[in-house]
Formats: sequence, C-alpha cells, structure tokens
Amino acid sequence: MNSRHPKVDVYPLSNYSVEIKGAKIQRRTCDAARFTHMEYKYLKYGMKTSVEGILLVHEHKHPHVLMLKKGNAFYKLPGGKLRPGEDEIEGLKRKLSRNLAFNQPPEFQPDWQIGQEVAMWWRPNFTKHMYPYCPPHIEKPKEERKMFIVHLSNRQDFVVPGNYDLVAVPFFDLYDNPQRYGPVYSSIPLQLSRFDFKAMSL
Repeated sequence: MNSRHPKVDVYPLSNYSVEIKGAKIQRRTCDAARFTHMEYKYLKYGMKTSVEGILLVHEHKHPHVLMLKKGNAFYKLPGGKLRPGEDEIEGLKRKLSRNLAFNQPPEFQPDWQIGQEVAMWWRPNFTKHMYPYCPPHIEKPKEERKMFIVHLSNRQDFVVPGNYDLVAVPFFDLYDNPQRYGPVYSSIPLQLSRFDFKAMSL
C-alpha cells in the first residue's frame, strides 16, 4: 500500500452493539412537501448545508458502511442539516449523537472523532437531483452536502431511533448501485478509494 494514502483503522462489526430509543418523527414524507419546506427555509436563511458521517466497520476484512435503514428501501447516513451559522464539525457531532446515542446533554455524548471531508455534493434547484459539482450556470445553489470520515473506537454502543435499523452495507453492494442507494451513496466506495483500510482484529 502507498504510505502517502490516508490510513483508517476499521474494526469488526461484531465489536459494536445497538440499542433502541424513541422513534424519530418524520415531519415531511413526500418530495413535494420536503422541497416546499426547503424553499421556505432558503428564502429565510439562505443555502442549506447538510453534513453526514461515514462510519466504517469490516466483516471478513471487507469494509462496510453503517447506514440507517427505514422500511425496505430507504437508507441514509447519520447526519443532517446544520443550524444557521453552525460549525460543520460541531454540527456533525450533534447530529451523530442525535442519530446514534441516547438523548443527553452534550457533555455526556460520545467523543466523536471526525476525520477528513471526503465529498461535497450540490443541489442546484429545489428538486432531488444532486451533483458532485456546482453547474456553472447556477449562481445560488440551494444546498451543499458534505461527507466526513468518522473514526470509530474499537468498541462502541450505538442507540438508534426505534423506526430505523442500523445496518452494515458492504462496499461491493454500494458501489455503482444507484437503483438501490441513490447516486450519492453508491459513489462512497469510489470516494474512499484513496484511503488505506486496515482491518483490525480487536
């Protein structure tokens, strides 16, 4: 392996446990309502910034991405929208705790280790389409969406909302599979191809 590549220690999936907390309320369930609300917020606060964490584990030394799954077809990374003016790293830590930990004051939340930003996607208009670049004719994009590596400790307890499952999705299933995971998530293995993954046995 090239020593210049960033290194990431990845621990076995069996090292992590999952507990359940109260269900997460889904306020807007259809695209029309979601984008109408996004437009309202854009007019009030400006461009939306979203942050997401890529948490990695391994099974049989193959990297897997931890994702929240709802029902049979909806997958998402832990993360979400930042508050106006909120720092990206602190906002991601807040969102990780909300998605993956008990609801406690910040001083009792996990010490999330946020690593490198690995991707940025842009939403030019109030539609579902996002791109890994901002089209040159778009002067005011409606959302920027950033993904960061999150370095996990060798053991950790996750606490997820009752209406979601925490699943480990292998790279080979994610890669080039937009029909199931969408274009953003199916590109994760490619985005992480410059990293050296060390499959730990502890």
